[in-house]
Amino acid sequence: MAETRLHCDVLVAGAGPAGIAAAIAARRAGKQVVVVDDNPHPGGQIWRGSMSGAHSTSAAARKWLQRFRASGAELLSSTRIVTAPGANTVLAEHEGNAIHIHYDALVLATGARELLLPFPGWTLPGVMGAGGLQAMAKAGLPLRGKRVVVAGTGPLLLAVAAAFVHEGATVPGVFDQASRENITAFAASLLTRPSLLMQGAGYLATIKSWRYRQGWWPLCVHGEATLQSVVMTNGSDTVEIACDYLACGFHLVPNIELGALLHCRIQNGAIIANEHQQTSVANVFTAGEAAGIAGLPQALVEGEIAGAYAAGAGNQVRHLLRRRTALRKVAARMNHAYRLRPELRALPQADTLICRCEDVSWQQLQGFSGMRSAKIHTRCGMGPCQGRICGAAMQFLAGWEADTHRPPLYPVQLSTLLPLAAHDTTHLEESI
Repeated sequence: MAETRLHCDVLVAGAGPAGIAAAIAARRAGKQVVVVDDNPHPGGQIWRGSMSGAHSTSAAARKWLQRFRASGAELLSSTRIVTAPGANTVLAEHEGNAIHIHYDALVLATGARELLLPFPGWTLPGVMGAGGLQAMAKAGLPLRGKRVVVAGTGPLLLAVAAAFVHEGATVPGVFDQASRENITAFAASLLTRPSLLMQGAGYLATIKSWRYRQGWWPLCVHGEATLQSVVMTNGSDTVEIACDYLACGFHLVPNIELGALLHCRIQNGAIIANEHQQTSVANVFTAGEAAGIAGLPQALVEGEIAGAYAAGAGNQVRHLLRRRTALRKVAARMNHAYRLRPELRALPQADTLICRCEDVSWQQLQGFSGMRSAKIHTRCGMGPCQGRICGAAMQFLAGWEADTHRPPLYPVQLSTLLPLAAHDTTHLEESI
């Protein structure tokens, strides 16, 4: 196993839009920048175009990616940060090789993941996260001629549904659990941002507006070895729709695990930052969805602010502070409009699996007061995803707080951790 040691002025964790903007801003200030991302190419989920990430259909995405490549920031792709063994140091792994990175300042641009809520049949092959299916389609999964039902909540449902149509899929319906009144009120609040309204109108034209239903959610799915149909409900009526895929996502969950490991203050499931995007840890900054679900425009603005202040050049981005304030108001209205309805808590049945990694059912979790006690008795949250799916679901279903985050953050080869023994036996013992 090879072991590499690097030093940089600014380390950026994540090469999505926020991380890219942060890296460009820090490089503009003349700092040495290293960007770590677990994907093979930059762009994150939202700018995942072709396999190279350089040929996104968005002109804005191409511009940002070109600026990133021209900036001179060093990108460590297919690389995951697994722990933080010392002050201003992280340990990452790339293809089984350990990389120790020492930094002067760190920007957490770790993005978000889909919130998946359990319902009967949700583990059947063919039931997927909306963003997950979109990513697979961009990577080459053929959807032409396939029937794809899109369900969940949030503005991204329309975007992914339109993308499926462009891939040749048939989309029988897009179902958002948010009420028509809430979605209409949110759309009305965007009258001062006509570009966003036009974008939404374009998505509706692509999927046909009559297929977009508000106040509906999945009740269960049917199928033997694979998905055959999904039953949708609005609380009073039900409809069963034959489909090959159910693309389902109930908004997003910030990826805060690295921030929590670094002892950054967490509140309402997001990393707290001040007006300079600085966390409660002096030299650690954050931007994008890790600091709260707010969408692409705010992620880019926060990324630039975080990168500049991390590089000691905050005066270069003070003009962005007012824009960020306006974008935060839009994000607050969005999150209010698409808040999850309480009926979704009644979806799991006794035998519905909650933890797919360890095959733990809803019934097995009854009687426990939180994630830690459930983990001890049932192994819920101890599988490969380390509670990223079931933990977020149980936070909504039962009000459980997230369990403590311990290293390593991801499954890792023991050989990557062993060198830590020479420096910090306590940390090694905690890690394994």
